[in-house]
Amino acid sequence: MTLLKNVRPLDGELTDVRIEDGLIAEIGPGLTGDDVIEGNGAILLPGLVDLHTHLREPGREDAETVATGTRAAAAGGFTCVHAMANTTPVADTAGVVEQVWRLGHEAGYADVRPVGAVTVGLEGKTLAELGAMADSAAHVRVFSDDGHCVSDALLMRRALEYVKAFDGVIAQHAQEPRLTEGAQMHEGALSGQLGLRGWPAVAEEAIIARDVLLAEHVGSRLHVCHVSTAGSVEILRWAKGKGIDVTAEVCPHHLLLTDELASTYDPIYKVNPPLRSARHAQALRDALAEGLIDIVATDHAPHAAEDKECEWAAASFGMLGLQTALPVVNETMVRTGLLDWSQVAERMSFAPARIGRVAEHGRPIEVGEPANVTLFDPEYEWVVAANDMVSRSRNTPYAGMVLHGRVLGTWLRGRATLLDGAIVEFETV
Repeated sequence: MTLLKNVRPLDGELTDVRIEDGLIAEIGPGLTGDDVIEGNGAILLPGLVDLHTHLREPGREDAETVATGTRAAAAGGFTCVHAMANTTPVADTAGVVEQVWRLGHEAGYADVRPVGAVTVGLEGKTLAELGAMADSAAHVRVFSDDGHCVSDALLMRRALEYVKAFDGVIAQHAQEPRLTEGAQMHEGALSGQLGLRGWPAVAEEAIIARDVLLAEHVGSRLHVCHVSTAGSVEILRWAKGKGIDVTAEVCPHHLLLTDELASTYDPIYKVNPPLRSARHAQALRDALAEGLIDIVATDHAPHAAEDKECEWAAASFGMLGLQTALPVVNETMVRTGLLDWSQVAERMSFAPARIGRVAEHGRPIEVGEPANVTLFDPEYEWVVAANDMVSRSRNTPYAGMVLHGRVLGTWLRGRATLLDGAIVEFETV
């Protein structure tokens, strides 16, 4: 039994929460117990759910493993993460997704829901074993070739049709490949000044426009990964206005960081899609507040040092995101007055769980519900340091920045995975 004293569920009234047998057993002031965690007025949130995480295992265990990645998730307040398919071998069969799912279960720091590849080998030529992955022990419901766009319209249509049979969703990496050949950063005046090939906003927007029409045509669910442009927001506005079943995500780095950082030529800021201008970042914040963008997803992309500590053109795309996601959302959305904590819970727990069809996560903080919760101090001020990252990799773009907010504790089915900001060490199952 664990008693969380003096906490504020969703920033509400000060109360106590008793956790027993993996469930929220009692809520109310003045509760007593043995294993007492003093909250000191911190905010209690439902455990966060990430729909877009790269755990790298199997194949690139030098950058991350399921164990190290889920420890980083716990440090960020996440109790469930969706592991993307771009591993080696690719997660395009029932065997591979079951391997990833079991690794998550054995590690025990967060539930891992594998994302299945849409096409064999992420090559965009032939549909992968979508039905077999859906029927596997991993119970896959989200499919994505993330890192690659399903650019063939006929193949995308077939994928959307196929997943309807088991209420799946296609999560599209919206990037028209011909428009982004050799692209290095956001296309604009700055890319010309820096001599880096530009990545036009229309390359993202054209695919989203095509895919919402395809989703409407076949009556299927579409999810748009890492939206990064103001034009994409307007296409989503149009599509949702027509009742098309489309959801979308934005990453913390696209809310806070801009393409100006590319002027350092530091590959830590190289990401796909690229950091955009301040105008786009503000449009994304406004869209997240309005609900046109449904969720925040980290696109946590760890890389070994040699893949980032090199010249810009040779560096890999991607940056860490799990451990800093909630502080960045606090910085950009809550402290600016764009979201309250109930809305943060919707965008970082409730909605991603619904989209991913994860019934046991994204649950309200109520008696009888699973005790998947996180405790967060929104006022804590800290300077981000790469060496403080729990991930196996260190490629955080926030190093040296001052952020507000610290995850104090994370509980997965009542078991603490993080306490007082430190990972809880326990034997894997």
